[in-house]
Amino acid sequence: MGLVGVQENGKGEIALSLGNKSKYKRMDSELSDEFDDKASNHYNELERKKSIRKYVLACAIFASLNNVLLGYDVGVMSGAIIFIQEDLKISEVQEEVLVGILSIISLLGSLAGGRTSDIIGRKWTIAFAAVIFQIGAAIMTFAPSFQILMIGRVLAGVGIGFGVMIAPVYIAEISPTVDRGSLTSFPEIFINLGILLGYVSNYAFSGLSVHINWRVMLAVGILPSVFIGFALFIIPESPRWLVMQNRVEDARSVLLKTNENENDVDERLSEIVAAAGMSNGEKNEEKAVWRELLSPSPPLRQMLITGFGIQCFQQITGIDATVYYSPEIFKEAGIENNSKLLAATVAVGVTKTAFILIATFLVDRVGRKPLLYVSTIGMTVCLLTLSLTLGFLGHGQLGIALAVLCVCGNVAFFSVGMGPICWILTSEIFPLRLRAQASALGAVGNRVCSGLVAMSFLSLSRTITVGGTFFLFALLSALSVLFAYKCVPETKGKSLEQIELLFENHNEWPGSEVEMGDSEHLVRKA
Repeated sequence: MGLVGVQENGKGEIALSLGNKSKYKRMDSELSDEFDDKASNHYNELERKKSIRKYVLACAIFASLNNVLLGYDVGVMSGAIIFIQEDLKISEVQEEVLVGILSIISLLGSLAGGRTSDIIGRKWTIAFAAVIFQIGAAIMTFAPSFQILMIGRVLAGVGIGFGVMIAPVYIAEISPTVDRGSLTSFPEIFINLGILLGYVSNYAFSGLSVHINWRVMLAVGILPSVFIGFALFIIPESPRWLVMQNRVEDARSVLLKTNENENDVDERLSEIVAAAGMSNGEKNEEKAVWRELLSPSPPLRQMLITGFGIQCFQQITGIDATVYYSPEIFKEAGIENNSKLLAATVAVGVTKTAFILIATFLVDRVGRKPLLYVSTIGMTVCLLTLSLTLGFLGHGQLGIALAVLCVCGNVAFFSVGMGPICWILTSEIFPLRLRAQASALGAVGNRVCSGLVAMSFLSLSRTITVGGTFFLFALLSALSVLFAYKCVPETKGKSLEQIELLFENHNEWPGSEVEMGDSEHLVRKA
C-alpha cells in the first residue's frame, strides 16, 4: 500500500527522492520570494528617493523664479536705456539714476523681507514679491514720462528686494544637506538666465519703433512672475519656519517629503527644534532679534562679517556695472553699431549662464572655498587686463577682441564662484532664529553696493576713464581674495545646525589643518 504512489517506478527510494526534491523546491521558492521582496523594497526605495529629489528640485526652481526678474531687469535695461534715452530725452544723470535706483530701492524690500518672512512665512513672501514686481513692471511699460517710469522702477525694486532675499533662505531650509549648495545656487542661475533673456529681448525687439521697443522689452519681464502663482500649489512652507511657529508636526511632514532617508527625519527635526530655542514643542521666551544683531556675540559677529562682507564684495568688484553698461564698455573698445553692441552683450549673457551651471555641478563636490579662490583670482586678472586694454590698445580689432574676451571672462569667473557662493553662504551660516533677518541685512549690503556702483559708473568713467574705473574694480577684486582666505569657512557637507559650530573656533580657520579636522569631525557626527 505504501508503494501506490510510485507504482509507475516500482522503487520506494525513488518516491522518497522525489519527496525530498519537492521539499527543496519549496525552500528555493521561499528564498526566491524573500529575494523578490528585497528587490522590490530596494526598487521602491530608489523610486522614493528619485521622487523626493524631483520634488525638492521643483521647489528650488519655483522659489527661484523671482530671481529671473532681477536678472531680466539688469540685462534688458542695458539695451532698453539706449532707446529710453532717445524716446524720453533723458539726461545722462537721469540715466544713471534710472539704472541704479532699482538696486538702492530693492534694499527696502530686502530689509522688510526678513521680518515679513518671519510673520507670514517664506512661501507667501515669495508670492508677495511677485505681485509687487508685476505692478511696478506694468507701470514702467505704460509710462508716458521719466517721472512715471521712476515710480514703476521703485515698485519693481521693492519686489526684487523681497525676492532676492527670501529665495536662498527658503531653498537652504528645505534642502537636504548633501544637495544644499547646488540647490541654493539656483537663485543665481535664474538671475543669469534672466540676464540672458534680457539681452536676447534687447536684440529681438530693437527693430521696433523707438516709442514701442523699450516698452515691449520691459513688459516681457512680467511673464516669469505669473508662474509663481502656480508654484504656490506645489511648494511647501519651510519646515524651519513651521517649527518657529510651533507647528512641529507640519514641519515633520515637510521633512518627510524633502529627505531621502526617513530615519534622519526625527534627528533633523530635533536639531531644528533645538536651534529654534524650543523644548518639548514649546517656545522659549522670544528674543529681540535686532538687538542681538546690533550687539552680537563673537561667533555671531564673525557670521555677520562673513555674510555682509561677501555680499558687498560681490558687487563692489563691478559685476553689475559690467552687465548694465556692457554696451558702453564695448563702445569704448570701438564697436559703434547698436545691433553689434547688443549682439556682443548676448555673448556675455550666454557665457554668464553657462558658467553658473558649472558652479552648480561643482559646489557640493569641490566645496565653496576652492571655487571662491578660483573665482576671485580669475576676476582680478580679467578686470586688470580689461583696464589695460581700454587704456592702451585703442579702437583696433585687437582691442575689441580683448575687451569682449575680458568681459566674458570676468562674468564667467564671477558665475563659477562669487555669484552663487555669496548667496549660498548667506543663507546657511546664520542661526535659525536670526537667519531671515541677518540674510536680509546681507542682501541690503548687496543692493546698496550694486546701486552705488551702477549709479556712479558713468560719472566715474568720465572722470578717471573707463579703463581707470576697471583698474579700481581689479584692486577691490584682489582684496576679495584675501577676504575669502581670512573670513570664509568651508561649509560643504554640514547641516545648517552644524555650521553654527564652525564659528565657535573661527580664529583657527586660516590654519587649514584644524579647519579640515573640524569639518571631518562634524561630517562624522552628522
